[in-house]
Amino acid sequence: MAAALAAGSIALGGAVQAQGALPAVQQQGSVQFVTGGVGLDESEAMKAASKDYPLALTFAARGNGRAGLYLADVAVQILDRTGKPVLDAKADGPYLLAKLPAGTYRVKATSGGVEQTRQVSVRPGSTARAVFEWKD
Repeated sequence: MAAALAAGSIALGGAVQAQGALPAVQQQGSVQFVTGGVGLDESEAMKAASKDYPLALTFAARGNGRAGLYLADVAVQILDRTGKPVLDAKADGPYLLAKLPAGTYRVKATSGGVEQTRQVSVRPGSTARAVFEWKD
């Protein structure tokens, strides 16, 4: 019993530690969001926190025989179904998590002067995911 409690405490301590590595929550208008994921601890914290956010975006590059190189400093604009911007931010790392109400959104992400667009549908109780990948 004591061993099980000790193991549970260690596991819980790891979860608290990962949550502590999460960058600060920011707010723009009514949208709360977090950007980051640079470094292993922060990356793991962002992945773990994604379940609490209706939208999770990932930014990466590939090319020259390489795949999955994560990007930072990506300009992100999220527009509602009427074309009104609800978030205009710069991602400080390869992940951006946003708390958005249910609905359909157009997400524009720009890296190195190249813009990509995705349409995402945010539904209650789930996380919509979009990956943006640029050729290196």
